[in-house]
Amino acid sequence: MFATIIAIPSRCNAVAFSTRRRSIRPRCGGSVTGGFQVSEQLLPLPSRVASFYSTGFVSATAEIDSPSLVTSVRLVTDAVSLLSTANFAASRLGLDPTLNRFHAPIVNHERYSFNGWPPNHTFPMDKFDRTAHALTTTCKATHPNSSNLPRPLVRTPEHFFRPLDVPDVPRRWLAAPTGPIDSDFLDRFLSAGLSEEERRIIGFREQTSRPELIERTVLEVSGTVLACQLAAEHGIASNVAGGTHHAHSSGGAGYTILNDLAVAANFITDEVLNGGTVRGVRTALVIDCDVHQGDGTAKFGDLGDGRLATLSLHCASNYPQDKAKSTYDVGLPDGMKDDEYMEVLEESVNRAFDEVQPGFVLYDAGVDVFAGDKLGRLKLTEEGIRRRDRWVLERCVSEGLPVVAVVGGGYDKDIDALARRHAIVHEECAFVW
Repeated sequence: MFATIIAIPSRCNAVAFSTRRRSIRPRCGGSVTGGFQVSEQLLPLPSRVASFYSTGFVSATAEIDSPSLVTSVRLVTDAVSLLSTANFAASRLGLDPTLNRFHAPIVNHERYSFNGWPPNHTFPMDKFDRTAHALTTTCKATHPNSSNLPRPLVRTPEHFFRPLDVPDVPRRWLAAPTGPIDSDFLDRFLSAGLSEEERRIIGFREQTSRPELIERTVLEVSGTVLACQLAAEHGIASNVAGGTHHAHSSGGAGYTILNDLAVAANFITDEVLNGGTVRGVRTALVIDCDVHQGDGTAKFGDLGDGRLATLSLHCASNYPQDKAKSTYDVGLPDGMKDDEYMEVLEESVNRAFDEVQPGFVLYDAGVDVFAGDKLGRLKLTEEGIRRRDRWVLERCVSEGLPVVAVVGGGYDKDIDALARRHAIVHEECAFVW
């Protein structure tokens, strides 16, 4: 089997790419000659994973109680490939961005959410599916009090780009030495072998070993990587999941297991690893506007050679109690409202841009800054969240920087209301694009 890499017509050439409203001179570009032959090798893991359903997600060998039951998780183990800048690591293409008059490229996978999640769990696992639903249904006719869209932003689910399925995700993206995640931790997670204490710190406890959770965790990382390839080509892209910023290289925390931001930053700054799909990016800047500090991302440091910088704007009194050291940490007081927040945001981002001179931005657009969020302590309105997202995206575009937006945190018993809140950043990507 070969990893699935699908080509679509390029919206830009080696000189510049354009959003709908402006031309941007990229800090990536060029081309790579040749084809690709990515041989898949199965990853044998000492696994306790049960057989998954008919998609074939669990498919390699394992040492388990029943020798007749052969199950495990596999990842492509050798993924150095020659990919032109018109190629994307997608299992299905979305609406061609060169023809799309409605929105920037959006990445989604139908298994970001899954059935059977405990209904009273604090983490709203269904929010990803509901966000995709909101993007395909919300308009003035369906939500006259909150939407001015004459039609839904995304006309059909087939317009989403779909990331690689788990069997086709290159292990090299994730695991050391080429990826940023400790290989032992990755293998134990994929084989449902984390300890009870590790599962407790993550917050999912016994759910952590479910094949569905293992799958969706890898899928959202794959989705952010795909969004990076799309943004490098088209300026802006977003993922309906992602923002797993509490996870560090050797463990998860705070409802996050594999840090998609660190994996993506490592990917876009390593042209051998990304196969030339993203070029010329020396440093990726994470702008983390989740209400909680991005402590896990901060613990990756600069990826060893200045390739990652982190800016975290967070409620100072909120989780985690023991803060990590980001490149820039901006602790905000409880109860901060829209105008004060925007003043601090603008000052902080401008400073980071001036000092870091990034070549790419990863934007964590967490909506747990909302006044009504049950795990937040700030007081932003939904209009304030929209102002925030638009300003960050506009600022990136004004600097000629490709930007990827991920949804980050958000907690509300009304999942549909939460989903519409998460949809804001995708709407603002469309506006800026």
